[in-house]
This record gives sequence, C-alpha cells and structure tokens, in this order.
Amino acid sequence: MEKDAEILALSSIGRFIDILNALADGIFISDAQGTTLWLNNASENLCGIPKSEIIGKNVTDLEEMGIFNPSVTRLVLESGKPTTTIQMVNSKGKFLVTGHIIPDEDGKPELIVAHSRDITEAARASSQLEETVALLKRYSEEIQQMKWEASQSSSQTLIGNSRSYLALLELMKKVAPIDTTVLIRGETGVGKSYLAEQIHQLSERSSGPFIHVNCSAIPETLIESELFGYHKGAFTGASHSGKIGLVKMADKGTLFLDEISELPYHLQSKLLLLLQNKTFMPIGGTKTYTADIRIIAATNANLQELVRLGKFRHDLYYRLNILPIHVPPLRERKDDVFPLLHHNLQKFNRKHNQKRRFTSEVLDVLHQYDWPGNVRELENLVERIVITSKLDEIHVTDLPEEMRSIRELEDGLLTLGSLPLTDRMEKIEIEFIMQALRIHKTTRKTAAALGITQSLLMRRIKKYEIQLDIEDDTI
Repeated sequence: MEKDAEILALSSIGRFIDILNALADGIFISDAQGTTLWLNNASENLCGIPKSEIIGKNVTDLEEMGIFNPSVTRLVLESGKPTTTIQMVNSKGKFLVTGHIIPDEDGKPELIVAHSRDITEAARASSQLEETVALLKRYSEEIQQMKWEASQSSSQTLIGNSRSYLALLELMKKVAPIDTTVLIRGETGVGKSYLAEQIHQLSERSSGPFIHVNCSAIPETLIESELFGYHKGAFTGASHSGKIGLVKMADKGTLFLDEISELPYHLQSKLLLLLQNKTFMPIGGTKTYTADIRIIAATNANLQELVRLGKFRHDLYYRLNILPIHVPPLRERKDDVFPLLHHNLQKFNRKHNQKRRFTSEVLDVLHQYDWPGNVRELENLVERIVITSKLDEIHVTDLPEEMRSIRELEDGLLTLGSLPLTDRMEKIEIEFIMQALRIHKTTRKTAAALGITQSLLMRRIKKYEIQLDIEDDTI
C-alpha cells in the first residue's frame, strides 16, 4: 500500500508539473534566499535561455544578466510581503509580475513563487488609446479654431495687427481650451464681453449655452434670485412655480459675469462656493445643486484696490484671478485704429446701404484721437457718420466737434510762423481755452477740463479779452 501511495504521489507531481507547463503565464519558483528552484516552460521561453542554465542561479545574478528587470523575487525578499510590479523580461516586452511568499510550518518564508503575465499588447493598446484621445482633443480644438476664424468675418471687434493685439489673441487661444475660471480686465468699451464669448466659442463648451450676466444692471435686491433661482413660496411675490436661475441655465456651458466688481458683498461668498465646488442653493431651498459650468468674469475696476478697501473678498479675487487677461485700451494700440475703421466702415455701409469712404484728413484726425470710449466709441462713431454724412466722401466737418478741434488746433499752430516764444505760448493758450469753451459750454466745466481753477480761467479770459458766447456760470 505504501509503495502504491508513493507511485500515486509521484504521478500527481508529474501531472501538476504538466499543468503548470501548459499555462501561458510564467511561473518562477525560488527558495527563501532567491536561488532558482524551478520554472515552467512559459517562463523559460521568456527568459530566452534553457532551464538548466537558470535553475540554481540567484535572482540577483539573473537580474544583473539582464534576464529580467527588476526581479520581483528580490523585491519580495527585501520587503517581506507580496509584491506586484511591471517587469521587463529579456527585453521581450512588459509583464505584470506578482511575487507570493510560501511559508513553512513555522510561518517563515520557504519559497517565493513569481507569476508573470504578458501585458505588452495591453500597454500598447492603452498607449494607443491615450494617443487617440489626445488626437481627438487636438482635432476638437482645431475645429473650434476654424469655427472661430470663420465667425470673425461677420462680427469682429478684436481686429488689428499691433503687437499687443496679437499677444492678446494668442493668449485667448491658449486659455480657451483650459476649462477653468478666467478674469478679463480692461477699460469700458475695449471688448471684454466679445472676448468672453470668443473664449466660449473656442472651448469644448461651445455647443452649450453662453449666459451673459451684467452684475451692474440687475438691482441688488434681485440679483441673488436671478443668479441662483428660488423655490415656490421663497418670499413674498415669488412665482408659485419657482424660478430657474441663470447659473442653472448655464449648465454644460459658460456663465459670463460682467462687471463682477458690482456683485454685492453678501453674495460674494455664494459665488466663491460656486467657483470652488460647482454647487449652489436656490433661495428657499434646503439642499445644494451642482452646476457644470465654466465661469468667466470681467471688470473695469481695480479689484485689488477694492480688496484693500474691504469691498471685495480677497479669497474670491484670488479664485477668480486664475487665468487673468488684460485687454489694452485702443490708445495703446494705435496701429489697430485703421483696421478697425476700415472694418466698421464696410460693416455699416452694408447695413445702411451706403458707399461712404474716409478722406486722408479724417483718417489723420481719427488716428490722433485718444478714443476714451475705446472700440465701442469707434464703432458708434463710424455708424453715426455713415448715417449723417451728406456726401459719400467723409470730411473733417462730418466729425464731432471734439474731434474737429484736434485738426483746428494743428492748423492754428502751423500759422504761428516765426513769432517770439512768448507770443506763441499766448496764442496756443488762447486757442486751447477757446476750443475748451466751445466744447464744454460753461466756465466751470471748461476749467475742470483744463485742470485749472475757475477763477484762474476767468483771469485768463479777461487778460486775452475772449468773448464769452456761452452761459456764464461764475456766479
């Protein structure tokens, strides 16, 4: 009976080895010192050398030979616990290898069994997937770029060739695909709203809504309900059906908060919560809601100064100022005045069915003008003179008085000839005063515009015997 049991045991071991050799995964067995005891056929094929040259060698020696790197058996022996790692075997590919500890009767490590599985194809597929996702993202950005460029021909306010304009355009293209908060700063009329909409159109949210909220145009008592909505019965006069706020309406798209400096202080904490967690609570609600939105804010105010004065939360300012964009005023990009004039002249000629054109004198005057109202002022001016000009050729006389005075002052200076310096200075001063009086109508406003006191202005008027054809408000 004992002989039969021994034969059966030997037979079982043989079958067990056959089973291990039939596996596609590698099996590598070593003792507690890392000496190789046995490996199956799959592991032998991976190592690339016969079993006879592997069995009896320590795993550190095999590692130095470059058979595998790193040795999971060594890692298990060093850590004293099962270990999984990615292993390169004989430069044939990547393998996911796990080392297991087989303890003896006393619980001490007796054997280390390493099980390896080829993940080369899986890794390649994963890499290809990542490349495909990156490629699709790049294609998406390029499509958005082409759509944006196609839209420029019909409704463009950011036009020009100046260095500051090109830098702004480049920054806008970089910022648009990044799904985070943007703060646009700039004077009134520079085109902040238009820039915000273009960022939306260039982003992956372009198919979603673009909700424009002018924080200065909504009464303080209504702005919270307009932004966050309310439940029925939330307050006296509330709609019985409640109201969806603009934040919820912007879901999957962009919420543009224009004139953010005008947001009441008590609402700034709610906006901060929305920025941080994308959550909000309607008025009268008991639970928060999630809004998948991107927020773009704009201001013509100095938010840092408002923070210093305690009128704007510092934590909200820092949260808004992640990607700041400064839009320069038109007076700082004079090279863009001509392209803007040309574009708007064509646009309003088409709109009003006219064939107006600028004279060189008009272009000179408009180029020298400081444009305190920026691009918006330029657009409004061009439309006005396209409508009001008597002839197709637009002359200096078609311009507003404050613009004509620039050319008149230049012409006056040219007639000074070779007068002594004192006489020249007096004539220039007289010209300035007379033009300022014509424009501002009263001596009080004229003095303020010239940066002098009203009494000093009156002394100058008396000295130069300037006739007042305006309302005298000195009393």
